Amino acid sequence: MPGSDDVKAETPRVKLTYDDFVLFPDDGKRHELIDGEHYVTPSPARKHQTISWNLTVLIGNYLRSNPIGRAFAAPFDVVFSNFDVVEPDLLFISQRRQSDVLTAKHVRGAPDLVVEIGSPATRKRDETIKRRLYEKFGVSEYWVIDPELDSIHVYRRADSGYARVAELTLETQDVLRTPLMPGLDLPLTVIFEN
Repeated sequence: MPGSDDVKAETPRVKLTYDDFVLFPDDGKRHELIDGEHYVTPSPARKHQTISWNLTVLIGNYLRSNPIGRAFAAPFDVVFSNFDVVEPDLLFISQRRQSDVLTAKHVRGAPDLVVEIGSPATRKRDETIKRRLYEKFGVSEYWVIDPELDSIHVYRRADSGYARVAELTLETQDVLRTPLMPGLDLPLTVIFEN
C-alpha cells in the first residue's frame, strides 16, 4: 500500500523495516521506506529519464577527469536506518567518505549529494518528506529537479539544517554549480536538453 504525502492523525501502525523492504517485488516501480511507511512510485516518464541521463553523463565525464568520488544512478538503495530506505535518482559520494558508507550492495549512510527528479505525483514528497529525511541524516546537498517547470532547487547544509541556496530555471539559462565538484558547470540548457 503506497504511502501518502498528506499528514493525518493516525492510529499507531506497524513500521516496515529493511527486512520487509528486501521482499518487495522487482516490478519496475520504485519502492521506498520513509519512517517505516512504504511509498511506491511508477516507473519514470521519458523527460525524467532524459534529465537523468543528461546529468549522469555530465557528472560522469567530470568524475572521469576529476576522480574525487563516485556517482550512482537509480536504482541503488540508500539505507539510512532500518526504517528509512530510498532510491534517489542520482547520488554522489566523495572519495574520502566512500569507505564509510559504500557497501557492495548499497549505500549505508548519507551520500554527499542526492538528486531527485520529480513528477506531479512526487513533487510534494520530494520538497517536504524527503527533504526532511535527507536533512535529518546528514546529506550535504540536495537537488530537487522539476521537469514540468524546468527548474532546480538546491538545498545545502547550513548551521541549523538545510538552506535553499539556489532556485535555478531553464528560462533564465542558469548554470548549476556545487562546491562538492569544483569546476563543474551544469548548464540547465544541457540538463533539460531533449
